[in-house]
Order: sequence, then C-alpha cells, then structure tokens
Amino acid sequence: MKEGITVRVGRIIGGSLNALIDAVEGAAPTVVLEEAIREVDGAIDEVRSEIGQTLARRQIANARLMEANDRHEELTEKITIALKEAREDLAEAAQGRQIDIEDQIPVLERDIADAGEEHKELEGYLAALQAKKREMQEELKKFTKAREKTLGGAGDPQADRAGKVEKRVEKATSAFDRILEKQTGLAGAPASVDSKTAADLAELEKIARQNRIKERLAEVKARSAD
Repeated sequence: MKEGITVRVGRIIGGSLNALIDAVEGAAPTVVLEEAIREVDGAIDEVRSEIGQTLARRQIANARLMEANDRHEELTEKITIALKEAREDLAEAAQGRQIDIEDQIPVLERDIADAGEEHKELEGYLAALQAKKREMQEELKKFTKAREKTLGGAGDPQADRAGKVEKRVEKATSAFDRILEKQTGLAGAPASVDSKTAADLAELEKIARQNRIKERLAEVKARSAD
C-alpha cells in the first residue's frame, strides 16, 4: 500500500472542519465545505484505485499458487514413473524442481495474505472517508439553510451571487488550497471517476452501509436476548 494514502486519509479524517473554515478568512463557509468535499472525493477515488490494484495482485498471486501446486503434483507423478523405469537421474531432476516450487509456495501464500490484509485496511479507509463526506455534507446543509434564512427578504440570492459570490468562490478556492496544503499536506484533487461509475459505486456503498447497520442491530438484539 502506498504510504501516502495512509497519511492522506489520516489527515482528512483527523481534520477539523471548523478550524479549516475559520482559517479561510473572508471566504463563504459553503464554498470551503464544497471544496473540502471535492478533496474527500479525490481521496475516495485514490483508495478505490488502490483497492483495485490490491485485488488484482491477490488474484495474480492466487493464480500462480494454483499453477505451482498443479506443477508440484505433476512432478510427483513423473518422479513415480521415472523410478519405475529405473531412471533415477530423471527422478532426481524432477525432485529438484519440486523443491524449488516448495520454496516459492510460502512466498506466494504470504503475498496473498498480505494483499488480503491490505484490502481489508483499504476498505476501512474507504468507509471512514465516506463517513467523513457525509459529515461534511450535513455541515454544508446547515450552512446553506443558515444562509437562506439570513438572505430572507433581502432580495434574490441569485442576484447576490452574480454580484459578489463568484469572486469569493475563486478567492475561497485558492485560499482553501493554501490552507489545506499547509495543514494537511494535500494539494489539489485527483480526477474523479465518470458519473455513471460514480453513481453505481455510490449505490453499492449505500447498500453495503445499510447491510452493516442491519448486522449491527442484529448483534445488539442477539446480545439483549441472552
């Protein structure tokens, strides 16, 4: 696993939204939060990419392990045949190859186990980032509602944006980048996945989260019944 992902996720999860908003003086909180959410989306995409690579690595190691085991069994049969034909030279060569394979098998098994552990850890990072994103989205809703109340009866919000907010967006985004890079070491968000893929993944994540909630409730009920 890339060490940068671990550091990046840790800083995002441990970051304080209020501290970040306070640090961007004169910027609209909604703009800061929207940019922060985009940063989380970038980290989510990076973790998903790493999960894909980890799964591919485990699949390759599994395939190689199966091939090694098949080759080992095949050599066992050939050794038996060679001994029956009194060809100890051939049996010895096959036995040497078997030993080479036996030396490789533990390494392949370790690769598979490591990939499995890494996948589990990355899934945890993904869940944490998604939880952080939900927290940010809730904060964004609060700020948006508060702003709507403040603007109530003061004119058209769209006109207000046309006059001032566009400049503040550019200023806030630039300020956000500087503050985030200083506080967390993050600079710029990676390109996100296409909209259809993102929608499919979001739906899967929603289903997975609902299942986790149901499983947790079932555990609580089971403990209560004991």
